[in-house]
Amino acid sequence: MDDNLVVALFRHGITEENKRRAYLGWSDSPLSIEEALSIRPIIQSYDLYFSSDLRRCIHTSKLLFPTKDPIYLSEFREMNFGKWEKKTYPQLKDLSDYQRWLSDPFTHSPPDGELFSNFQCRVQTGWNKIVNRMFDANCSRAAVVTHGGVIRLLLREFAPIGKEFWEWTVPHGIGLQLIFEKEALRRGERCTLLREVPIMAKGHG
Repeated sequence: MDDNLVVALFRHGITEENKRRAYLGWSDSPLSIEEALSIRPIIQSYDLYFSSDLRRCIHTSKLLFPTKDPIYLSEFREMNFGKWEKKTYPQLKDLSDYQRWLSDPFTHSPPDGELFSNFQCRVQTGWNKIVNRMFDANCSRAAVVTHGGVIRLLLREFAPIGKEFWEWTVPHGIGLQLIFEKEALRRGERCTLLREVPIMAKGHG
C-alpha cells in the first residue's frame, strides 16, 4: 500500500426530481436523459469501487466505471426526508414542522424521516467499512458514488480545512479526491489534499 491513500467521492448525476428542486432522499428518480448522455467514463483507475444502493447512484456508477461492479452500501444513501420526499419548497413552506426543520435541521427531523445524528452515524459506519476494506485488501485508491448530503458530511469531517455542513457546495458533475496520509486515514484524521475530478463531458451540469 502506498503512503498516500485516495478516496474519491462522486455525486450522482442530475435526476428528473433534482430538476424540479424536490427533496430526494431514499425515494428515487431516474437520471435526466441529458445528464446520462453528458457523463463520461473516468480514465483514472481505482482498486475498489463503492456505490449507494439507490438507482441514481447505480446508474451514475455504470456510466463512470462501465467495466466495474461496485460494492453497494446502503449506509451511503442520502438522508431520508420522510413525508417530504419528492416535494418542493413551495409545497412545504407553509408547514410549521418544515419551518422548524429549516431553522434547526440538526435537532429536528422531517415527519417519518431521519434525524441528522442518525444520518451522521449511518454514514460514519459506511465510511468505516470502506476504510477497513482498503486496509484489509492493501489498496490505495477507492471510488465512491453517492449523494450530496453524504459528501458534505464527509467533507465536514475529513477535508483539509474545517467547514460546516452547509458551507460545502457539492454540485452535480464533479468528483472530489480526498488524499490521506496512510496513518491519518487509519486514525480518522483529516486528509492532506482535496482535488476536484470533473465527470461531465461539457463542464459542470
